Amino acid sequence: MRGTGVGSFPGTTQRDYDEALAVVLGELAPSAHGLAFVPEVPGRGAGAGMTGRTLGLVTELDADLQPEGWRLTGTSGAPALDQRRARSLLAQDLDALEEQAVGHTGPFKVQVTGPWTLAATVERPRGDKLLADHGARRELAQALAVAVTEHLADLRRRLPSVTELVLQLDEPALPTILVGGVPTASGFGRHRAVHPPEVSEALGWVLDAVSAAGAVPWVHCCAPQVPVGLVRGAGARGVMLDLDLLDADGHDAAGEALEAGGTVVLGVVPTTGPLPGDKALVERVLRWLDLLGLDPDQVGDGLVISPPCGLAGGTLAAARRALELSRDVARSVAG
Repeated sequence: MRGTGVGSFPGTTQRDYDEALAVVLGELAPSAHGLAFVPEVPGRGAGAGMTGRTLGLVTELDADLQPEGWRLTGTSGAPALDQRRARSLLAQDLDALEEQAVGHTGPFKVQVTGPWTLAATVERPRGDKLLADHGARRELAQALAVAVTEHLADLRRRLPSVTELVLQLDEPALPTILVGGVPTASGFGRHRAVHPPEVSEALGWVLDAVSAAGAVPWVHCCAPQVPVGLVRGAGARGVMLDLDLLDADGHDAAGEALEAGGTVVLGVVPTTGPLPGDKALVERVLRWLDLLGLDPDQVGDGLVISPPCGLAGGTLAAARRALELSRDVARSVAG
């Protein structure tokens, strides 16, 4: 059993990124119960946020930054300044990772925004979200599949001793997309719901690309009513869930995933407010397993402990403590 984090850390400068990386490697990398990851510091600007960071990876589509947010501009192969800056910032972060993680031999995780959350966030060239255009959202998902393949190859080159790479697709908008709840650009309407088969197909393109690159695909969604069955059917071998937001169906789906040999990353360490002691969190995890009729020995490495969302809203000290708790709770539950 391992502890990990979702990805984001507080800060506004490159020095803050270096400190976040040192915390991740210091708290998670040396431990058999830790899953280290590439941290994100979105407070450095739009190019460091989840959308800009992922668009920086997508070399097949060009994008620029508008007052309303990111917008695709075409496929000319000449990315705009903001996209080039996002790409450069990510390369700088990975250079720092390569330098600080020399010799790391355990597993390692990296995060990328998923195709559906991108479609609900990024605008198409002629206005409104990509979600409104069936062809555009397919093109985006296919371009993202190429991008994650290239990204994972780059990470393997930089971290040659890593035993396992995990790629986490962040899809916080997925439940809203499935019920037609994403606002249009005017704010007066809602985009039509996307049917599950299309959602599964596009997710599958990206998740299959991750698997084909030799990495383990996970999907993270810190929202209510996560479609766990759909996500797993699309090829996810791990699902990252917020325990506080699970309804009865969500509990059952998580239990089924564990029984089938999949991974459930249980978001149980608070991201805001006072942090409890590890004893209280251990008891909560054990009660949850008991509710599902599962034994800690039965789930083994299939259960991972984490905060439910990123840690960018707090302090570096609080982020460090959250990772410590995740690691220590995983160790204690594992016995």
